[in-house]
Amino acid sequence: MTNVVQCDSLEMVRGQIDRVDRLMLALLAERGGYVKQAARFKTHAADVPAPKRVEQVLAKVTGLARELGADPAVAEATWRAMIAAFIQSELAEHAALHPPST
Repeated sequence: MTNVVQCDSLEMVRGQIDRVDRLMLALLAERGGYVKQAARFKTHAADVPAPKRVEQVLAKVTGLARELGADPAVAEATWRAMIAAFIQSELAEHAALHPPST
């Protein structure tokens, strides 16, 4: 279920990759906005990593990868890295929203 354009040059391939990267970054920014919102709903910083949720997301992503014709190993590795980075971002947001009591 991909809409891959048949390219006739390396320049065209690179142009298509750049186009896809822009779309992916727009979605990454949107996802980041939701991650920041999630920090509001978590009482303790220890709640941020949510390992059970991470495993649910990874299972869903690898299944979708197979369905959409993407390499499940690439999808899983990508999501693991992305989730790790978002956990750090959410921890920072959580700390800003929930400063330690003095």
